[in-house]
Amino acid sequence: MTRSTAFTEPAKKHLGQHFLHERGIISKIVQAVDPQPGDRLVEIGPGQGAITFPLLDRHRELTVIEFDRDLIFPLTEAARAHGTLEVIHRDVLTVDFTALAHNGGDNARLRLVGNLPYNLSSPILFHALEHAAAIRDMHFMLQKEVVDRMAAAPGSKVYGRLSVMLQAYCQVTPLFTVPPGAFRPPPKVDSAVVRMVPRDPATVDVRDHAKFEAVVRDAFGQRRKTLRNALSQQCDAAAIEAAGLRPDARAEQVEVAGFVRLANSLLG
Repeated sequence: MTRSTAFTEPAKKHLGQHFLHERGIISKIVQAVDPQPGDRLVEIGPGQGAITFPLLDRHRELTVIEFDRDLIFPLTEAARAHGTLEVIHRDVLTVDFTALAHNGGDNARLRLVGNLPYNLSSPILFHALEHAAAIRDMHFMLQKEVVDRMAAAPGSKVYGRLSVMLQAYCQVTPLFTVPPGAFRPPPKVDSAVVRMVPRDPATVDVRDHAKFEAVVRDAFGQRRKTLRNALSQQCDAAAIEAAGLRPDARAEQVEVAGFVRLANSLLG
C-alpha cells in the first residue's frame, strides 16, 4: 500500500478528534466494508486519512465529509497517490444524504463509513436514519458503550431509546472492539466498530415516524416509571393493553415490535 503524506495538524479536543493509527484495526475495518466495483462510498470525518487512503487503494474513488478546514488541504494532497477523492467541507448534520446518493443520476445507495466524533455520534446516527432509504449500509466506529446500547436487547440495562429507534429501521451488528491505544491521542474509553444495514422500507412497520419517536422518547424518559405512568401524555392503560402490552411493564422490558404496535395503534 502506498504511504500517505504525514499530517502535522494535532487533534482538536473541541471537535472530539481521536485519529486512528493502528494498521491492524484499519485493515479489519476495510475488510468489513469490503468495497466492490460500483459502490458509492462516503466517509464521515476522514481526519488524517487512516481509513481514507486504504479505502482509496481498494476502491479508487471516495467521497469524504470533513468539517475541519485545516485537514482538507493535506488530505487532498495526500490522496492523489491513492485515487480520486471528492471532499465535502460541511457539518455532516447539514448534508442531504438522499441528494448525495442521487447526484449524477445513478441513484446508487450510499455506503457510509466513519470514525465518528464521540460528542456527535447519536445526532449523526439519527441524521443518517432520516435518509435510510438512500443508504445501503453503514460501518461506524463509536464508543463501545454506545455500540452496546445500539445493539442491546430488551431486558438489558443499556436497552433504551437509541436501541429501539435504530433497531426499528436497521439491522445492528457489533463487529469488534478497538482499544484506546489504537488512537492518537488515546481516548479514555474503548471503542467498537458496528455495521448497520437499513431494513427494506416494505418491512419497516412504523406508520408515522414522529408518533413512534414520541412514544419511545416518553417511555424511556423516566426509566423507573411503568408504561402507564410514563406514557400518560400519549395514551391510557386501555390503549397500552390493546397493543398487547402490560401497562405495569417498564420500557426496558418491551421489544421493538411492541413499541411499533403501540405507536401505530395510537394513530387511529
